[in-house]
Formats: sequence, structure tokens, C-alpha cells
Amino acid sequence: MPWHRVCAVADIALGACLRVEVEDEDIVLVNVAGDFYACSNICSHDYAVLHEGNVENEEIICPLHLARFDVRTGEALSPPAYEALTTYPVRIVDKVYVELELEF
Repeated sequence: MPWHRVCAVADIALGACLRVEVEDEDIVLVNVAGDFYACSNICSHDYAVLHEGNVENEEIICPLHLARFDVRTGEALSPPAYEALTTYPVRIVDKVYVELELEF
């Protein structure tokens, strides 16, 4: 499973998010009190990009229909979304790295 450098730590302010693309995966990175999380940037309910929504604590809110997702687990927390988001491991080594699984 390869790790991909996606940005500098300073690129994502506390309580903010950033859209990145890693090998054709549209990912949103979220900085929650200095902890970084990565999940699919596309709402599981309807096509909307989550990086355009708001971040409240450990939740990202879809800008289209206001569905809420836990950025730590990807869990859908409110209707109209019921399906979880894909999440990705994150590590910090001077920069922010996201791990993608290899598909065979």
C-alpha cells in the first residue's frame, strides 16, 4: 500500500479542509484540532464535493443537502446520506501523506 505525499501541514488550517487528488481518487483532507483525516470528497448521497461544505468538530457537512459525516470513520451521521464514505490512513512526516490500497 503506497503512501502519497499530498501537501504541507501548514496547507490545512485548524478546522479546515483541502481537496486533493491521488491516483484519480478525489479526497478531502480535514484538520481537526491538529489531527488529520482523509475521506472520499464525494458525498455518498448525491454528487456533491464535500470540501465545499463546513467542518464542525469531527464532522464534515455536505453543501448540497447538509448530510453529516464523521471524518474519523466515514460514517454517515444524518439523512439524506446513509452510506459511509471511504476513509484513508493519514500520517505526518514533515508533510501530510495519504495511503491508498493497491487494486489488482
